[in-house]
Amino acid sequence: MAMDRTAVNPWAWSVELGYNQGEVVSGQTRTLYCSGQTAMSGEGKPRHDGDMAAQLALSLDNLEAVLAEGGMSLANLVRLNVYTTDVDLLFQHYGVLAARLGAAGVAPATTMLGVTRLAIPTLMVELEGTAVA
Repeated sequence: MAMDRTAVNPWAWSVELGYNQGEVVSGQTRTLYCSGQTAMSGEGKPRHDGDMAAQLALSLDNLEAVLAEGGMSLANLVRLNVYTTDVDLLFQHYGVLAARLGAAGVAPATTMLGVTRLAIPTLMVELEGTAVA
């Protein structure tokens, strides 16, 4: 059964920022709930201390790796939670995230939260997603 996605946007402003207020998914056959992905190496070591853009890019790479292992891609992402220790700094580098989502042709329902710290103190951003196929 094919998956059908319908954007839910009572207001247009969120689409201009690159995300939908909601998405109705019907005909779904599989759902992948991804743990928060951070700037960790394949050996489990934190990378890019103090570099938000590099941490964001590696977090995205890691999210894509989990999706790929589950037989999916960013194109299947319907929900994205973004946790950061510095919202203002993240917004300066948000284009890294927006470009990758745009290239995948998706604008998942997104929440961004500023947090005091992440599990590893040198990490500044964590991406948690839900994908359907």
